[in-house]
This record gives sequence, structure tokens and C-alpha cells, in this order.
Amino acid sequence: MPACAGILNRWIDATPWMPRIHPQEDVERHYRESVFANGPVIVADCRGEIAGFLALSADGFVTALYLDERHRGVGIGTTLIREAKKRARSELTLWTFEHNGGAQRFYEREGFLPVRRTGGDNEEGLPDILYHWRSEPLREREA
Repeated sequence: MPACAGILNRWIDATPWMPRIHPQEDVERHYRESVFANGPVIVADCRGEIAGFLALSADGFVTALYLDERHRGVGIGTTLIREAKKRARSELTLWTFEHNGGAQRFYEREGFLPVRRTGGDNEEGLPDILYHWRSEPLREREA
């Protein structure tokens, strides 16, 4: 999955407010040994090239959702998060950075609600938001 880690590394380097706290090789190793090893990874392929990916833990936590910058704004993120919803069936949780307004708007459009904020209780030391999504309750059939 070096291509997926490459997408993340390019995002870090292109995002002015995101500090680079680990060398690119360490990010790739962490994703290979931890993130990708602990649950399914849903990969979006566009003409043989990885356009984005979503990593999902067994308990319904989205550990990563990143798109290659050339493939943003065309529905790939929507496809990935909806596939995660199908696999999780009832609920998903995820963190996003407070500075990432685009991600917040995306998750809220997809029915996620902010449930907790921190002032930077993460490795990067940046304020972040915990989002939660729950599927609609099944309606009882009318007699």
C-alpha cells in the first residue's frame, strides 16, 4: 500500500497548517504495519491508479480517508464513505482536524454529527473534532 501512504504524505506536505512530525518513510511503515493491518482498506481505482482510500477498523472507526489531489471533487470520497457505511451497517466514528473545513462539510453532508472537540489532544497538537454517524433506525411496517 505504498501508493496510499503516498497520498497521505502528499496531503501533509501540501497542507500549510499540518505539521510534518514524521518522515515519509515512517508514515508509510506506520500505515503498513498498523492502520492497514487492523481492518479493511477500501481503495478507489481510477484507470489503474489509486485515487483515494479509506481505512476502517473492525469496530467501525474510520482511521483514514484521503484522496489524491487530482481526484478530489468528483464523488470518490462519497463513494468511499458510503461503502464504509454499508460495511459498518449501524455506525461509524472518525476524527478530523478543526482546520479542515472541507472535511467537516463533507462529513456533515454525509450525515455525521460532531460529538466532541479537543484543543489538540493528538500527536499533531491540533484542535480536532470527533464525528459520529448512525444509520437510520428501521421503521416498523404498517399493518
